[in-house]
Amino acid sequence: MVPESRISPLMARRIPQSRLSRLMQLGRLAGGLAGGALGEGVRQLSQGQRPSMQDLLLIPSNAGRLADRLAEMRGAAMKVGQLLSMEAGEFLPRAFSQALKRLRDEAHTMPLIQLKHVLDADWGQGWEKRFRHFSYAPVAAASIGQVHEAVTREGQRLAIKIQYPGIRDSIDSDVNNVAGMLKLFRLIPEAIDFEPLLAEAKKQLHQEADYLREAEWLIQVAERLDGHPRFEAPAVIASLTTSRVLAMSYLEGRPIEDLDQADAAARTRVAAALLDLSLREVFEWGLVQTDPNFANFRYAGDGRIQLLDFGAARQYPEERREAFRAIVKAGVEGAPAAIERAAIRVGYLGSADPSNYRAGIVDLIATATEPARHRGGYDFGRSDLARRASEKVIDLRLREKFGRLPPPDILFLHRKLGGLYLLFRHLRTTLPVRAMVEPFITVGVS
Repeated sequence: MVPESRISPLMARRIPQSRLSRLMQLGRLAGGLAGGALGEGVRQLSQGQRPSMQDLLLIPSNAGRLADRLAEMRGAAMKVGQLLSMEAGEFLPRAFSQALKRLRDEAHTMPLIQLKHVLDADWGQGWEKRFRHFSYAPVAAASIGQVHEAVTREGQRLAIKIQYPGIRDSIDSDVNNVAGMLKLFRLIPEAIDFEPLLAEAKKQLHQEADYLREAEWLIQVAERLDGHPRFEAPAVIASLTTSRVLAMSYLEGRPIEDLDQADAAARTRVAAALLDLSLREVFEWGLVQTDPNFANFRYAGDGRIQLLDFGAARQYPEERREAFRAIVKAGVEGAPAAIERAAIRVGYLGSADPSNYRAGIVDLIATATEPARHRGGYDFGRSDLARRASEKVIDLRLREKFGRLPPPDILFLHRKLGGLYLLFRHLRTTLPVRAMVEPFITVGVS
């Protein structure tokens, strides 16, 4: 979610609710892209140039139009842009990849009339009487909903997550329409099969739009962390929670990225705790919070890390966890043959893939698991791992022209691990990753 410091009252925009109105928004976007291309074409022709239609569509102003419209629509339309920027950014034209990345940090809020309509429908008329104070200015906003602060008549401070109206009913059509438009304008490379990712996006978005489901995940996490000295999660207020409104206790921490100004020992403690928690999520719990946004972590005055937003939590069955364990173990040991076998088991490779592509995937996995293979402390602050891995992906796709993406469930793990890497890099921390990972991979691998 976008934190309070990034939200302006001017960002409030009415959310199109019906499928027809959302389709019309995308129609206007398509017209804008075509118009932008036409204007650029006239300009270049007047200069004696002969641009291709594809080049005209990919101009930076069109990239901005795309990001602005998706941010205004919110919901699945915005989420598809976010997913593409994270999972397929290397395959998109640079201007569009950069524009879509803006969607991770931007979100408009809904006008007060829409906010009140949702609360009237879910809490009933006169709901304001339940509160001593209700802040109509959101403290955070994202693609599915926004968060408001409130104080009950009894004095309990709450965080109220409120879903944008019409979002749940528009998920499937939004995903189909956005994907269709991107394909029409050839903004998605034809060689890349995005259908499994889009299907998974629909499934994930339907789950994220069910706040009762998120409340259940939050309760489970809170139970697992009960009494934990390093972590806390908000308590669910069941009497105020519906499928579109999630009421929680308010956790007053500061942004975790602010710890980049703390001493090295404090930064290391936080990073080590988050890595240990993530390993437990994947290999022990099978319940993984896959949203990598920094805003989902806060740092309390007593040193505890506060965990927020479990809409993107995913359940991983034992057989998938064992496959993940096998590939991490192979990456730590560094044997190419073992990495290849594990890659087939997870779904990175098929048995009929050409040898050059198989070798490239093995090399990419070996690169990605570098921190876990490194003996001693791995210096994330000085690491260029993200750049090197990205270059290998681009080279692999361009050289081998092979279009399969990894299985969707592991793509969501990529989001989790990639977010941790970026946070550790931001905190300039050094961690004994191998020593922390080894206890989780030395059991259960068959």
